[in-house]
This record gives sequence, structure tokens and C-alpha cells, in this order.
Amino acid sequence: MKVLVLGGTGAIGVHLVNMLSQNGVETVVTTRNHLESTGNIKYIHGNAHDVDFLQVILKEHWDAIVDFMVYTTLNFSERIDMLLDATTQYIFLSSARVYADSVQPLVETSSRLLNISHDKEFLSTDDYSLTKARQEDILGNTGRKNWTIIRPYITYSENRLQLGVLEKEEWLYRALQGRTIIFSNEISSKITTLTYGLDVSKGIMAIIGNSKALADTFHITTEYSYSWNNILTIYLEILEKNIGYKPNVLFQDVDIIYKENPAKYQILYDRLFNRYFDNSKIKKYINTTIFTKIEDGLKICLEEFLKKPEFLQIDWKKEALKDRKTKEFTSLKEMHRYKQKIKYLIFRYFLK
Repeated sequence: MKVLVLGGTGAIGVHLVNMLSQNGVETVVTTRNHLESTGNIKYIHGNAHDVDFLQVILKEHWDAIVDFMVYTTLNFSERIDMLLDATTQYIFLSSARVYADSVQPLVETSSRLLNISHDKEFLSTDDYSLTKARQEDILGNTGRKNWTIIRPYITYSENRLQLGVLEKEEWLYRALQGRTIIFSNEISSKITTLTYGLDVSKGIMAIIGNSKALADTFHITTEYSYSWNNILTIYLEILEKNIGYKPNVLFQDVDIIYKENPAKYQILYDRLFNRYFDNSKIKKYINTTIFTKIEDGLKICLEEFLKKPEFLQIDWKKEALKDRKTKEFTSLKEMHRYKQKIKYLIFRYFLK
């Protein structure tokens, strides 16, 4: 079997690629990074958003294509026939953020925001939840049957650890520098679930090459649901054991979070929902009760990250505004560029 993984170096993809290789599958991965091919894994350097680059790869027929790329709706519609033509099974990574609010556990036929929202301003955007739903519709309207839609929810890994809408650069970086984490009162009380990328990969592995999964949709999540406050407590306890102190937390009203976070609709139409999932459908292919418990998985991933902490770019404007609220100060030595230091000082002491 030959599998093409588009953009397979994220929280799910890195585990899936290793799993495919371990099962003897010839695996080709596109990446914008320069990575060394090894064993059954061949890395091709290039941007899978580039049509010319994609066309070259898709001249070959693949037993399966697993697509982790994030497209605009227009770009997806321009590429979908090309992708479907090149494979026996196209696996599209959508998102469980497409679902509307529900008091019942979510199943794959639960209402989507795109179909029931009356918020005209929201519907006029290309918010991630709407983009994925529109692309699902494009896929379903092709008249083809050689596709499978996967809807993972919030996934974590050794390099991605989320808290509400905050990536690790927005909360864990502050914690490790001894500064206060700022979190939302309203979000902290909501029920959610986080799934280890390794477990989502196991679910994807279970349906690759399975003809019964064609022209169908599955969400793949853990069985467990906790409040975000529970998640925060788990993080704090792990940090206290590993760095010797428990970081402070300042809770704010969500209205303040709105103003400072561009993910307005992610907050409003996802993180402020209580999320429970019914995994009956994917259970036909894999036993989800064996998935990692949230507290165990977060411990594994956070402790692994702490061995060699590496952060993406820090937003120093946000850090300055947080420091104003907590009356803390970030050492200018943490900023490597002169402009970053000036920006921090301006927003820390003058602008809001």
C-alpha cells in the first residue's frame, strides 16, 4: 500500500506517519521543512498549497491520500477533483468545530453551525468551522464516493498543548517564565474533551483502505469529558511537580478575552459550548475505550515538552497587555529584536 500524507507533521500527522511506517506502508509526506527520509517514510520538500507542486505528486496513483492541509473554500473547490482522481480513498481532515451547540452527545448527523446559525455576520466569514463545513459539502456534491471525512476535536501532542483558545505560546510560555496565566471565567466552566494525536491517528489507521468507510463521516475523540477548569488543574499539577512551583492564574470575563483574541467565533461558537461526543460510529472500526485518558496523555506530552521547551513566535503585544493586568514585567532579554522590545514597552506602559 502507498499512502500520501499532505502536511503530515502536526499533532496528528506525525503519529500517523510513524504508525503507517511501522505497519509496512510506503508513506510519502509533503512538508515545507527539510526532513530526512527514513525507512518507509519519504519526505518531499514543498508547499502542498502550490498547485504545480501538487500536480506533480498527483500524477502517481495513491491507495490513500490523507489531507491535513488548511484550504480556503475556493482553493479546495479548485483542487478536489484532482485529489479524488489520484486516489482510491481521499481522507479529508475536517473538524468537530462544525457542530452547533447541543444538549445531547454529538453524533455525526448532529446539526452543523453552517446549516442552523442565524448570525449573518458570522455566516459571512470564512471562520474555520464554516470553512470546513463548506468543504465537506463540496466533497459530498462531487458525485464521487472515494472519500472519507474525519472530524477530530481538540487534539494535543508533545508540541501542542491548548488551554481554551490559548496555544502553549500564550499560556505555557508565561507559566515557565514565572508569570501569571490569564484565562476566562466562562470558558473554564464549560465541558470539553481533548484527544491525544496518537489516538486520533489510531482511528484514521483503522479506516485507511477500508471500503466500508467510503462516502462516510466520523468523529474520533476520547471517551472522557472534563471542564476546562479540570484541564487547567491537571496542567498546573504537572507543572508544579516538574518545575517546582504552581503558576498563578488570573481569571477574566470572556468579554475582555474577545477584545484581545482574534478567535472571536471560536470562543463564541465552540469554547462556550459544552461538548460531549458519542463515538458509536467509529467504534465499528476501533475500540475508543482504549484511548489515552486525558490526565495521562497531558502528563506524557507536557513532561516530554518540558525536557526541551521550544515555542513558536511569541506575541509581545499580547504579553505586554497581560503584564499590565497582572502588574508583572517581562525581561527585555526574552526578546531578540530591537523592534520587539519597543513594541513591548509601548503596549506595556502607553497603549491599550
